[in-house]
Amino acid sequence: MDLKEYIRSIPDYPKKGILFRDITTLIKDEKAFSKTIDLIVKKSEKFEIDKVAAIESRGFVFASAVSYILKKPFIMLRKKNKLPADTHSINFELEYGTATIEIHKDSIKKNDNILIIDDLIATGGTAEAAAKLVEISNGNVSAFIFVINLFDLGGCNKLIEKGYKVENLMDFPGH
Repeated sequence: MDLKEYIRSIPDYPKKGILFRDITTLIKDEKAFSKTIDLIVKKSEKFEIDKVAAIESRGFVFASAVSYILKKPFIMLRKKNKLPADTHSINFELEYGTATIEIHKDSIKKNDNILIIDDLIATGGTAEAAAKLVEISNGNVSAFIFVINLFDLGGCNKLIEKGYKVENLMDFPGH
């Protein structure tokens, strides 16, 4: 099964010049979605993992299923003001703006090994912010797993250069 066939490309979304890679066409197909989860689980086996984290919101779709299969706690990295308890926050740059993500301060114990999952990596700003949240929470980033890597935007390379382990299921150009 070629999972790339289940990714829809939408030009000029969310703004002109962006070619959006849409995973809704992948997750609405039960076989493609199951295969995706199985591949993420398989890739995760080479890492020491205490907890699974995901970046809001599409990362939740994949990471919650992986967390369930691995029988590991699930941590939500959410947009600003979406978590009710005390949080750590990180501001970061996106390829089309700025944003803030947060984590509950009590989500991670000292030296917990965290697998971070997201649907897509582009420039790496969101992923790098997620890693910083794990680290200021006294955890360790075991690895990142992305469904899609927009290879020409350099996000995976940026993370690798910073010493993180990175896996992805498929590559697409970003433009």
